[in-house]
Amino acid sequence: MPPFASGLLVLTAPLPALPRRAAGLVAAAAGLVAGPLYVHLQPGLRLGGPATGPAAPPAGPALLRALAALYAAAAARRGLDLRVLLGPGRRLARQPRVLLAAAAEAPGPPEPVQLGLQRLAAAAYGCPPSLPALLLGEDAAGDTGGDPEGDPEGDPGQDPDAALPEFLDVAVGGTFDRLHGAHRLLLSACCLLARRRLLAGVADGELLRHKVLPELIEPYELRAAKLREFLEDVKPSLCYDIVPLADPFGPAVTDPDLQCLVVSEETHRGGEAVNRKRLENGLPELALYEIQLMKDPDHRQNEEEKISSSSLRQRLLGTLLQPPRRHPALPLRPYVIGLTGGTGSGKTSIAKLLGHLGAFVIDADKLGHAVYVPGGPAYEPVVAAFGAEILNKDGTINRKVLGAKVFGNQEQLKRLTDIVWPEIAQMAKERVREADAQGKAVCVLDAAVLLEAGWQDMVHEVWTAIIPEEEAVRRIVARDGLTEEAARHRLQSQMTNRQRVQQSQVVLCTLWEPHVTRQQVQKAWELLQQRLSPEPGPGGTAPPPAVSSRHCPR
Repeated sequence: MPPFASGLLVLTAPLPALPRRAAGLVAAAAGLVAGPLYVHLQPGLRLGGPATGPAAPPAGPALLRALAALYAAAAARRGLDLRVLLGPGRRLARQPRVLLAAAAEAPGPPEPVQLGLQRLAAAAYGCPPSLPALLLGEDAAGDTGGDPEGDPEGDPGQDPDAALPEFLDVAVGGTFDRLHGAHRLLLSACCLLARRRLLAGVADGELLRHKVLPELIEPYELRAAKLREFLEDVKPSLCYDIVPLADPFGPAVTDPDLQCLVVSEETHRGGEAVNRKRLENGLPELALYEIQLMKDPDHRQNEEEKISSSSLRQRLLGTLLQPPRRHPALPLRPYVIGLTGGTGSGKTSIAKLLGHLGAFVIDADKLGHAVYVPGGPAYEPVVAAFGAEILNKDGTINRKVLGAKVFGNQEQLKRLTDIVWPEIAQMAKERVREADAQGKAVCVLDAAVLLEAGWQDMVHEVWTAIIPEEEAVRRIVARDGLTEEAARHRLQSQMTNRQRVQQSQVVLCTLWEPHVTRQQVQKAWELLQQRLSPEPGPGGTAPPPAVSSRHCPR
């Protein structure tokens, strides 16, 4: 973990030099700062003497290229919260704990430079005058990012002294999930274009339905709060209106004060549709200012080539999304994973993969069948509750007849589950004890009704398999021979993906090719091993992990 919770990096080199140096500078600073890394750009400033450069660089193509390079470099450092400041004027949201400058930009004795850093931070951002100030050597290994388009000097046909257009009120829209480098570049461009107000529409509701892994999209309130904090840090002089978008247009088609809409290459057509709506409403068209997409050099199979929130959400699959719940009465060994998911989610295939990796798999569905057999623990109570008419001629319970009695009747269904679920839970506990006797370190309780039955108290972590509804319907129709309507009805009677995800530590998705699922499960298993491995002792080495290091079969 880097030693400082936040930091302020002051860069004084000419803007055209930044694209080819951005990766090395950001890499060096990221080794010291865990939280927000603020960047103050002031070309020409002499940190060891009086300021000679302007307070802020001019808003032109050179600044946009520098911003693109810095945010692209930060994207390569996953989790780095970079914020390039476009104007002083208020205290920053997260107080910097360290001040940084590039040693190459500050020749001479370090003491005057460090004092200059402290003076600048105190004057511009209200920082305490005694913050530690460090000079960075640039990470040569990281100095390969350059300009995202590969041209550190920019477009030779572009006037290097050209200024960006200015508008009083500017609008922008997006999902703004897990605010990433491309978002930050887009928003920074908005801040440079706007003189008075930025209207930011944040997609919500039905607009999220067809996104990749919508269950993992942050709540609107959290996205809006992160967006506001970033914007007010970057340019505090603007007024920010942040509103939810329930349709693709929002207030952009009704607000008479707007003058410009900032778009990307892929949303330009949407901007044209906004202008058509404005004309229908008797309003003037908006100027469309387009920002290029940022390429993701680390994108993987099934991910977009651009930096995108959907790719970031895919990378969350198999990782720990929230800490495991602590159950004092639950033994630490064997470690029990509760695996759940809706019909058609691929939960069973995931359970098989985990079994191949060394987990002891307990199939709750098989236990459910066992409790109903004559002599089983639920047999007599169920017959007593629902009558002899549920019996076949051989005395076994006819599950279809029983199902018809409880279908659509919540009271009768609860009457049945109150009998059956505790018995299944007891049998599952017995199977866990069997696993312990066999020396198994990890058990997987494969249970579709894990959360509905309240069995999360029996497990250390909940892992959920999810799938889009349309894909689940397709799978159910193909597998069970149901009509599409019947398949949808079955899904609608179950807990939603979002409800399951909210209660889960790990989420997996079987939407893509089988080898992608294997990779997810392998990653989840390896991260689980790390969680179960004891902390290193005084000698700095840890004992071998308690669980298998096998690989999923291909």
